[in-house]
Amino acid sequence: MESDALGDFRYVGARRRLIERIREQGIEDLEILRLFDRVPRHLFIPEALLHRAYEDAPVPIGFGQTASQPSLQAFYLELLRPTPDDRILEVGTGSGYLTALLALMGDRVYSVERIRSLSTRARGVLDSLGYRNVALMVGDGTIGWRKFAPFDIITVSAASPDVPQALLDQLADGGRMLVPVGDRTVQDLLLIRRVGDELHRTGVRDGCTFVPLLGRYGWSPAPGDPEGD
Repeated sequence: MESDALGDFRYVGARRRLIERIREQGIEDLEILRLFDRVPRHLFIPEALLHRAYEDAPVPIGFGQTASQPSLQAFYLELLRPTPDDRILEVGTGSGYLTALLALMGDRVYSVERIRSLSTRARGVLDSLGYRNVALMVGDGTIGWRKFAPFDIITVSAASPDVPQALLDQLADGGRMLVPVGDRTVQDLLLIRRVGDELHRTGVRDGCTFVPLLGRYGWSPAPGDPEGD
């Protein structure tokens, strides 16, 4: 899953500088850092914002959505520690960049996006880069993807008023989930681990700001929220 895009001299230096910024945020795992050198983020960013592709900052991708800050995504990977045997559910495909990172670490990624245009765009980029272990679906991510459950890892890239029960029900024994929970303004990032019938919740970062998780077990759409399909 390598691409000629990685050899684009315009972005090599910027990608390496991004990796250094991620390292400065406390991510020292070399395997994770190498992932950010393997995935050409500029291909996942709208053309008008290519100059921001390797900033360590959220980047708008249209429809009121953003591509998350890369150092936050590295933090996700460090907490979740995907292994080559892990089946992963991603709620919120967005640009598809985190999808690609997860696909390099896990066995298979099942990613749900409520906005069809974003899912279609992500599918095109992932296919062009040769990712064959990713399945995408357009729908309500708050209900998960029961057909392929249980999942060893569930990652939620939008803020929920509470942890969706449907996702908890699809978490495998020994599985772990990351989900931001709070109001529409500020959230706490929770790490949830299932051990048998018990769920262990740990707050791993507070004061986060994510777009709202819309759906049956998330927020109801408000004026200005993007419409899903």
